[in-house]
Amino acid sequence: MERIAQLYKELTGREPQRITPLAGAGSNRQYFRVKGEDESLIAVIGTNQEENEAFIDLSKRFKQGNLPVPAVLAVSDDRMVYLQEDCGDLSLYALLAQHRQEDGTLDKVALDALKATIRELPRFQFLPIVSQTASEFFTHCFPQQEMDRTSVMFDLNYFKYCFLKLKGVEFNEFKLQQDFEQLADDLLMEQADTFLYRDFQSRNIMLKDGKPYFIDFQGGRRGPIYYDVASFLWQSSAKFSDEVRNLLIEEYLQALNSQLSTFNSQLSTFQPRLHLFVLFRILQVLGAYGYRGLWEKKAYFTNSIPLAISNLQKEVSLGICDAYPYLKDVAQSLIVLNEKEEKSRAEEAVKKAKVAAYLQNDTTYLQSANTPHGTLPITGEMSNGQRGLSLVVNVYSFSFKKGIPADESGNGGGYVFDCRSTHNPGRYDEYKPLTGLDKPVIDFLEADGEILTFLESVYRLVDFHVARFQERGFTHLQISFGCTGGRHRSVYCAQHVAEHIHEKFGVEVHICHREQNITEVLK
Repeated sequence: MERIAQLYKELTGREPQRITPLAGAGSNRQYFRVKGEDESLIAVIGTNQEENEAFIDLSKRFKQGNLPVPAVLAVSDDRMVYLQEDCGDLSLYALLAQHRQEDGTLDKVALDALKATIRELPRFQFLPIVSQTASEFFTHCFPQQEMDRTSVMFDLNYFKYCFLKLKGVEFNEFKLQQDFEQLADDLLMEQADTFLYRDFQSRNIMLKDGKPYFIDFQGGRRGPIYYDVASFLWQSSAKFSDEVRNLLIEEYLQALNSQLSTFNSQLSTFQPRLHLFVLFRILQVLGAYGYRGLWEKKAYFTNSIPLAISNLQKEVSLGICDAYPYLKDVAQSLIVLNEKEEKSRAEEAVKKAKVAAYLQNDTTYLQSANTPHGTLPITGEMSNGQRGLSLVVNVYSFSFKKGIPADESGNGGGYVFDCRSTHNPGRYDEYKPLTGLDKPVIDFLEADGEILTFLESVYRLVDFHVARFQERGFTHLQISFGCTGGRHRSVYCAQHVAEHIHEKFGVEVHICHREQNITEVLK
């Protein structure tokens, strides 16, 4: 904080009024919003001087090329701290979540933002050639100056060891390596002095005054243009339809051909090369999901695995893997495994629904499920206490500023959980009007896995408590979740725990999001 304040004072001649930590990305870089009398800046504290130099140098070159990136305004003497322009809080990723319809389609606002974004991509990619600075453009790129064979094999081995191994998939190392070598040859077949953004995705595009601004390009390097298009359009969590992808590819090619008179690419010649990089990108992403999800147990990444496998299945069906027969066999094994896991998850959901129906003596549901009334194909016996419907669970969300909810039953006891240790969406303008029931807030909270880890412990406690209360014939249990404003984190936790208890035990649950004036009864 002191270093940021000193750098700000050196730049403006004034002390900052407020310095606020911001959400981090995938790296250990720290971000802060620095507020002054008339301006707002972003401060960055990096952990690697070369990485900082890459961003600073590329930002300067992009600004000289009139590209929409934040200008670096001040840099510390050791190059570890710098101040840059503030591009606001609204990312393209958040905007897409806000403008996705119930059927999954995107409205005009979202499509226009996507078009505006992808039309800018060729300007970044061809700037080294257009500006005639290719010989020096990639000098400061980090951690390397180009996408070469080493970097390709690194990503493919990431998939092998951080996904296949952790997933328990059997494979022949030698045969798979042979296909990887051939895939690397094909990916690197064309070489040009074009810029590869590397992490071109909706989370790294900010929308300010309706226009896209681009951040987190410090990992960029010399490389093929297809990679960034694949990265952007096949991002698993974006869930773009084939129709939207084709529309945006056409937009990209139009921008490419109009901005570069010497470059004339048609969809028929562009698509085959593009899908080769889509395959590569999917394998790379699965490696990341394996490490972050299967190893680090972060739910956001684990939940994204089926989406990536679905994308892989489409590429296999298009014949993209035909040139790599053993890789195709491995991909088909993953597809079959994913189908089995999806079926298992669906069967488990049905089983839980049957248990809940049994506990509630729901004759209509049992008959519709072709299950004779009074019997249920589940293992284990249930005590008379468990069959009882007398227990009612009250679940509250609240703001600590307004006090802990009173226990109106008069029984006392229960739990009060403090959610304030988890990352607060309320710090960001785009989430302030929303609640923990809204998908953008849910996605934000689950992205870093903190709140999911928090709830794992909560579930263990409340499950034991509910089960024992049923066995002992108790009639009431209260569980409350508090946070700063009673709007985001506590609402998310209360809703999820209430639905978890209702689904697992079939008891009646009363939900009250006190500060939002929202109540619900799960019978």
